[in-house]
Amino acid sequence: MNAPAAPIAMFDYRPELTRIRAEIDQAIREVLDSGTLILGPRVRQFEENFARWLGVPGQAVAVGNGTDAIACALRALGIGPGDEVLTVANTAIPTTSAIRMAGATPVFVDVDPQTCLMDPALVEPRITRRTKALLPVHLFGNAAPLGSLLEIAGRYGLKVVEDCAQSCGTRYQDRATGTFGDVGCFSFYPTKNLGAYGDGGLCFTSDSALEEAIRQIRVYGCGQTYTAEREGVNSRLDELQAAILDVKLRHLPASLVERRRVAGWYDAYLSPSIARPRPAPGVEHSYHLYVILADDRSRLIEALKAGQIGYGIHYPAPIHLMTAYRFLGHQPGDLPHTEQLAGRVLSLPCYPELSEEAVRRVAEVVNQGGG
Repeated sequence: MNAPAAPIAMFDYRPELTRIRAEIDQAIREVLDSGTLILGPRVRQFEENFARWLGVPGQAVAVGNGTDAIACALRALGIGPGDEVLTVANTAIPTTSAIRMAGATPVFVDVDPQTCLMDPALVEPRITRRTKALLPVHLFGNAAPLGSLLEIAGRYGLKVVEDCAQSCGTRYQDRATGTFGDVGCFSFYPTKNLGAYGDGGLCFTSDSALEEAIRQIRVYGCGQTYTAEREGVNSRLDELQAAILDVKLRHLPASLVERRRVAGWYDAYLSPSIARPRPAPGVEHSYHLYVILADDRSRLIEALKAGQIGYGIHYPAPIHLMTAYRFLGHQPGDLPHTEQLAGRVLSLPCYPELSEEAVRRVAEVVNQGGG
């Protein structure tokens, strides 16, 4: 009698940890022995190494999480109450939460149904005299159409803040996402391409004045002394997470190669009839997630469960229709492509340690389930 197939997790950090355990343990020991736990040399070292890894001149400022990264960036840009920020509703709630944390109002733009990304053709009709910034989301490891969006922003005098929570390692026209706008905002939540063993985030900017503003905002608005020079928050990456991230950053290039290899296996083994979001032109996808568009998602989920295969839904409900944001006045049908995609998107297991055999098994279930 054949043994049952082993479960396939949607995400599991432990195989990677097994490979790099000695480096991680050493980094943790060094921090604990150092006598410094908050905003010390490991944070500065990680900031410098991450900025260098992005490959363009600029500075990185580490913060407590990806949500804070966006909120701090908006506040540093002077965006707050009475201002509007254009973004999308098919993203994680934190994108919108961060806009509200800054005191601004999110204005949602529908997406291109082929890419699931902000549709530049729909941006200009949403711009008003209160619009101050565009906040495109680089969803799934794809990259928003930055060329068109930056051109629109330039014509209207708008700031651009990139949500790179899912695009660490993605390149647009051979340049890293997060380096095009006024500020690029990254999340190091454990599931991300570069994930901490806890929370973490970072802002990248080539503007030295913005860098200094974000550095102040993350520590109560203080400069070199314990005197607030502007209103701020408490959002600090700790030394332990910085040290861990610095270790993992060294392995990130190889990890991205493996992610793309896994995605290539899915491309090969999934039936051509299974719909998938299209990579945007000029993009080297980092495959934070491998997403399909299922016509009968409930039936496919049951098949995955029966096969002990993990899955995710990114995201099951569009933000503009959530109870918390009723005050924005949206009704079903306002963002038709976003709403239609919410009923179809399904994320398959995709991480560097996934084997070809596991991918083949997932693909067989999806193909049989009809996608």
